[in-house]
Amino acid sequence: MRHFINKYRHVFLVGLQSNIVYRWHFTLRATFSLFHLIVVFLLWGAAYAGKTEIGGFALDQTLTYFITMMVMQFFISAFNEDYQISEEIRNGLINQFLLKPVNYFIYRLSIFGAARLVSGLLALVPLLVVLPLIHDHLAYPGGAGDAWRLWLGLPAAAMSALIQFTIAFCFGMLTFWFLEIQSFIILSYAIETLLAGQVFPLDLLPAGIYRLSQFLPYYYQMYFPVAIFTGRINDPAAALHGLGLQLFWLAALLALARLLWLRGLRRHTAVGG
Repeated sequence: MRHFINKYRHVFLVGLQSNIVYRWHFTLRATFSLFHLIVVFLLWGAAYAGKTEIGGFALDQTLTYFITMMVMQFFISAFNEDYQISEEIRNGLINQFLLKPVNYFIYRLSIFGAARLVSGLLALVPLLVVLPLIHDHLAYPGGAGDAWRLWLGLPAAAMSALIQFTIAFCFGMLTFWFLEIQSFIILSYAIETLLAGQVFPLDLLPAGIYRLSQFLPYYYQMYFPVAIFTGRINDPAAALHGLGLQLFWLAALLALARLLWLRGLRRHTAVGG
């Protein structure tokens, strides 16, 4: 077990070193995200004109939701892992993992974790710069009975990251069957942007549609942990139920990733002779 941990710890550290090289890229990307945040402030400010609440939430609560969403994206979103995996399959670089005692999924997951740690921490830099300007709009729950948000929100965020990575891994595996996977990724990204709550909080949907969204994996990619942290989910029992569904989707996606890997290797071996 110690050898197993040390092996992927080394991969994680190498991933940290390689991603630190692109620190300015991540910092600039986070800085430009602030412009998106300005648009969010303007649009929702206009939507709340003459209103004190929308969907039971005040303007500051909604802005807090989008600020948290932006930060979480840099910590848990899969940015280009699917393309990286696709390139390694297309270029034959994946062959080296077939000859070594290395689990390719865990190898890529270790690099993903390193990249998200670097991008997340660097995203905090521009946010701290503008914190004095947005501080008055932050409205996080802070009551004595809100400690459960931390204990349930952190596992939810961790599983969200795993779900995001596993979906990216599955798309990367499609390269065994298709030379170009960009169209699949673009379609998935469009659906995810809408159904993961990145355009608007999902609880603003009609009740029936919102309920349906809770049974889809997109709900647990981003919205679920953000909703716990920002108070859009207020019932610990509902959060626990959501964690159960999130765990189900994670297990299902991991099983799919395993299936695609095994079937893909079979096809890869056949093509490669």
